[in-house]
Amino acid sequence: MTAFSGRTALVTGAASGIGAACVEWLAKQGVARLLLVDLDGDKLDALDPGCECLRFAGDVADPKLWQRIGAASAGLDLAVLNAGVADSGTLVDFDFAQWRKVLSANLDGMALSLGCAMRGMRENGGAIVLTASVSGLKAEPGTAAYGASKAGVIQLAKVAAKEGAPLGIRVNAIAPGGVDTPIWDQVPMFRDFVQEQGGREAAISAMGKLATPLGRYARSDEIAAQIGFLLSDAAATITGTVLVSDGGYSL
Repeated sequence: MTAFSGRTALVTGAASGIGAACVEWLAKQGVARLLLVDLDGDKLDALDPGCECLRFAGDVADPKLWQRIGAASAGLDLAVLNAGVADSGTLVDFDFAQWRKVLSANLDGMALSLGCAMRGMRENGGAIVLTASVSGLKAEPGTAAYGASKAGVIQLAKVAAKEGAPLGIRVNAIAPGGVDTPIWDQVPMFRDFVQEQGGREAAISAMGKLATPLGRYARSDEIAAQIGFLLSDAAATITGTVLVSDGGYSL
């Protein structure tokens, strides 16, 4: 019998990157039922984890999406709240529309998904992990919207941990540094760097060597396994924490 045999799990941002890696990891651990959420319906439909799946295509910042998911979330045991977008831009050249786009997906969407997950767990308890970022802990130029949204995610996790504890719900956050995921491809400066380095793989490798004492960025499957630990019974007394997984970048 595997670690999560028979349990039901929710994963947002499930179609690619860390989310897709979490879907694969949870399926291998014996999860019986998955509720998968992503904006990209085609990629969502392409996922085949080998267990019962309910797929919900839509914007996590849309309350109507969570009304649809709410009926299916009763008896939820686990949740990986991972959906988000990246962007860069300085405050001097402030683009309010981009600010709202990032805050809507990363913070509004997180609050809505967190509320739904906790309602699904309030009868029997459960475990939730929110994907934050080291950008929510360490300031860098050009990261105002993204960093502020992820700092908000960290605080949401702490508040939810206090509110959830009497219900037997554990809530933690993970704060990755650089991870090789498609979210990089949304960042203009990364696209420029790919051209300079002669390819995407070379660009990821070069950034990891420059930015971290360990000299590399993480893989999605490594972050998925760390999230899995926080969801597991091995972390039964851990709640309200932030696991920083950044290769030493924040030291």
